Amino acid sequence: MPKMKTHKATAKRIRLTGSGKLVRKIAGASHLMAKKSRSRKRRLKGLAVIVRVDQNRLVSLLGVKQPKGKAAAAKQEGGNDKG
Repeated sequence: MPKMKTHKATAKRIRLTGSGKLVRKIAGASHLMAKKSRSRKRRLKGLAVIVRVDQNRLVSLLGVKQPKGKAAAAKQEGGNDKG
């Protein structure tokens, strides 16, 4: 079976963190900034975590076998990560 290829458009938009979370840039922060309020622009800064429903699909598009980190390890073992 051939190697799994990375979906390059997804790889440019989504990043896998060290703890195993998928993060994306918040939409609406690239242009037409003059009409947006200061508080709205501050809200649009930074990164947003991808919702759990979409994570499996996006991980397969990125070509990553499995998320890394302690959050993923706890998920595999079936335990909760509250400690």
